[in-house]
Parts: sequence; C-alpha cells; structure tokens
Amino acid sequence: MAQKPTRDIFGIIFKNFWKSLRPRQFRGNYIGEDYFGNKYFEIPANPAIGKRKSSRWFEPVDKDAFDQELTAEWEAWLRGRREEPPTREELVKNLQIMDMKKRNAAELEATYAKAKDDKAMPKQVEGPTIGTFPKYKDYEFIPGRDPPEKK
Repeated sequence: MAQKPTRDIFGIIFKNFWKSLRPRQFRGNYIGEDYFGNKYFEIPANPAIGKRKSSRWFEPVDKDAFDQELTAEWEAWLRGRREEPPTREELVKNLQIMDMKKRNAAELEATYAKAKDDKAMPKQVEGPTIGTFPKYKDYEFIPGRDPPEKK
C-alpha cells in the first residue's frame, strides 16, 4: 500500500532541504561546434528541481571575445527559438546559399556599375554660401537673389 502524503510542516521542510543537497549538474553537455570554431553546451531542463528551461551557452575560440560572430542557426538555438540544435548538413547548406548570394551580388554590381557611372549627378558648384546641400547652376543660391541666368 502506498504511503499517504504527510502534512507535517517540519517533515516537508526537512525533505526539501535534503533534496537541495543532492549534487546538481554544473558542467554542460557538449552539443556541437560551428564553422567559426565556437563550441556549444547545454544543461537540460529538470522540472523535478524546479528548473523549467535548459541552460545554453557557447565557448568562443578566443576565450575573451564573447562578441564574436555567431551563425543564425546556433544563435536561434542559444536563445531558445528552436528546440533542436542545427545539424552539420543544415549549416553547410546555408553556407552554400550565403556564398551563392555573395557571388550573385558581385555579378550584379559588376554588370550595373558601368551604367551607374554614365548617369552620375552633375558636380556641385561652389557658391557664396557654405552648406551641406548640393548647389547647381540651375537653382538660386539665396532665395529671391541671384536668379539663374537665362539663356
């Protein structure tokens, strides 16, 4: 026969105190590594001790540089936006897509760079006032004065 739960307050306090002395996990489980060399770790959630969320962190290659660049997949896993860590195949696939987009952007830049130079805006004309706005011969420098010369 199962034992009935007691309502003894001192028994409950002692039982909870005794549970709090059990060893806890301080070192995380190694989860993976990205192509920058950062290593990712996790301590899983344990609702039995009141820990609802898992603890996730990374160790950068340079131990003092925690402002390093992270891949979007690993950052989403660290912040808890995704349950499962990214796979090696997923990282490779997204890296290939990123390289393809860089190549396409470079090709477009090379194609349209010549056309952009032909349609460049006219050079600024130095005028009596100094300012940050462009000055063209077709416009007045001071409103009401110095009208443009009519041809």
